[in-house]
Amino acid sequence: QVQLVESGGGLVQAGGSLRLSCAASGRAFSRYVMAWFLQTPGKEHEFVAGISGNGGSTLYTNSVKGRFTISRDNRKNTVYLQMNSLKPEDTAVYYCAAGDIWSQDLRPTVFGSWGQGTQVTVSS
Repeated sequence: QVQLVESGGGLVQAGGSLRLSCAASGRAFSRYVMAWFLQTPGKEHEFVAGISGNGGSTLYTNSVKGRFTISRDNRKNTVYLQMNSLKPEDTAVYYCAAGDIWSQDLRPTVFGSWGQGTQVTVSS
């Protein structure tokens, strides 16, 4: 497994931007599929965005398409989530996760390593 530490969350007004970072420890970071999930109170993890090991493929949930961008820097063992045009409904704890298999259906169950989460709060 790989250890993951998220950062970059905070409080922002609607329409603003945040960039989340997720630093991974260990070797062979480029072999991992990386993804961001969100969680709100009482609900399960929801997929936000995913990126393949070499960064050549990305996937987004419909609600963030055109607003969020996932990227990775394999030299720095880091994955990012650039969040623009934020809305109050984006408020959640955001988690990064690492997995082994890329697909068009990146469910939480295929990810074996998770960070501790970072809170994003968007005020109206």
